[in-house]
Amino acid sequence: MRAWQVTRLGEPKDALELVEVDEPRPGPGQLLVRVRASAANFPDVLMCRGLYQVRPELPFTPGVELCGEVLALGAGVTGFEVGQRVLGGSVLPYGGFAELALMDQGTTFGVPDDLDDAEAASLYIGYQTGWFGLHRRAHLRAGETLLVHAAAGGVGSAAVQLGKAIGARVIGVVGGEEKAAHARELGADVVVDRHREDFVEVVKAETGGRGADVVYDPVGGETYQRSTKCVAFEGRILVVGFAGGEIQSAALNHALVKNYSILGLHWGLYQQCDPEAVAACHRDLTALAARGAVRPLISERLPLEELADGVQRLADGVTVGRVVHVR
Repeated sequence: MRAWQVTRLGEPKDALELVEVDEPRPGPGQLLVRVRASAANFPDVLMCRGLYQVRPELPFTPGVELCGEVLALGAGVTGFEVGQRVLGGSVLPYGGFAELALMDQGTTFGVPDDLDDAEAASLYIGYQTGWFGLHRRAHLRAGETLLVHAAAGGVGSAAVQLGKAIGARVIGVVGGEEKAAHARELGADVVVDRHREDFVEVVKAETGGRGADVVYDPVGGETYQRSTKCVAFEGRILVVGFAGGEIQSAALNHALVKNYSILGLHWGLYQQCDPEAVAACHRDLTALAARGAVRPLISERLPLEELADGVQRLADGVTVGRVVHVR
């Protein structure tokens, strides 16, 4: 079968090589699937660079999120059948950037009928992260103000839709007019182009000086530091990631004086510590998809041959929504 493999560490365009490899075989508790679609995620970029907390032995096939068609079931797998359309995470080193992949039954779910393959492949990581962040960590409530950074990106676009589904007023921060248009389409009530406006001043003006009740920050660095200037009394800042490339330091005396909370979000730990909550989250996301409250924003649908270029565009920060390989 054909698969993109990381043969050396570096930028995706240099690290990824399209090669012929043997077909994987499912072990106990695993499913072998034909990849119908695989969404590129920032962890895939970081794994190419050797900077992610998970460091598979070279060579390996990335692609941590996919939609597939079940071809075979490993020993002990129940609840799935051959031919079924499924979504979820891959089992590295046999990731989704290939014609076939392995999945673990504990992180595999049925696909909502309302979503096509590319949308289904994009419903897992970004939307589960947003759901746990907004519901379980920040306890966002209807009527509150949610500030979402990188609101037109894969993770941020999910947070915008989930915030609106809760009933929050959403302020989205983006970089550029094209991304601003997409953020508005997603439902953001106010969109800030950071190249032209200061989001701190916009948030203060839109909230009568109170600030944002919840800040959803997958960017980090200076974005986090400036967010502390416009978080509300008893507000919550969700530390989701560091796509900006800089891991910030939190001034705890500032959090004390302004009376806000800094909340870490490591969604992967829920898979280990509370798998039933992950399943419940998928059921809720399925219901939201059924009523049209959430739908992944797919900007690029690429054949396998062009996937490495798409992952590089994600690494360069120029993509909107999700970049997805589709069969």
